[in-house]
Amino acid sequence: MDAYKGRLVDRVAIVTGASRGIGLAIAQRLVAEGARVGLTARRPEALADAVAALGGPEYAIAVPGRADDPEHRAAAVQQVGAAFGPVDLLVNNTGINPVHGPLVGLDLAAARKILDVNVVAALGWVQEVCAAGMAERGGCVVNVSSISALGPSPGIAFYGVSKAALNLLTASLAVELGPAIRVNAVAPGVVKTRFAAALYEGREDEVAARYPLGRLGLPPDVAGAVAFLASDDAGWITGQTIVCDGGVSLSGRAG
Repeated sequence: MDAYKGRLVDRVAIVTGASRGIGLAIAQRLVAEGARVGLTARRPEALADAVAALGGPEYAIAVPGRADDPEHRAAAVQQVGAAFGPVDLLVNNTGINPVHGPLVGLDLAAARKILDVNVVAALGWVQEVCAAGMAERGGCVVNVSSISALGPSPGIAFYGVSKAALNLLTASLAVELGPAIRVNAVAPGVVKTRFAAALYEGREDEVAARYPLGRLGLPPDVAGAVAFLASDDAGWITGQTIVCDGGVSLSGRAG
């Protein structure tokens, strides 16, 4: 980690869905590289624990709320700006998948909610930071996608549909917002988090055997990819979705 210390000094970030799992690991990596971070998620208590784990209010603040709530997004951008300065890095990590099963039986209300949180809210966050000046100052957006966007993923297919939309949103924003703002995405495979537990619990060895690197992902694996895209090392990369999946998509299996 010392090799990267200082790569994000003076950067101010918002990481959504950052109270645990991948989001918290991303926040930890950004802070380790010198950034100051605003964390958002629904549960205040979990966010308070996350801030403490990051070293306290000198390094991070929490703004509880729902990612798909426009008032929350506006408040988060305002509060993070007041604490640390203008936001120049946005990580859209929030994602939901409240259903499992075939598409023909999917509750359409659930489908709309998935799109609202996974896609529409991500665009809303981008609009908010742009309205707060990122479009003029410049900055970077990293969206957390999924390899379920790369092909059919039975059981979680509509989640994959939403992430495929997020990938296209990423590319479209990159074209519209360049050269001031770079926009990229990271698409993980199965990462060992509470969110993905149903995909591997009780059969981790079996699932991991499909991965050329022989293991499932860990949150820091994704955090490293996000930090790279956020840094000047990726200064000539925009509109891309970086697959971070231990090689499993090489077998043609998206999840």
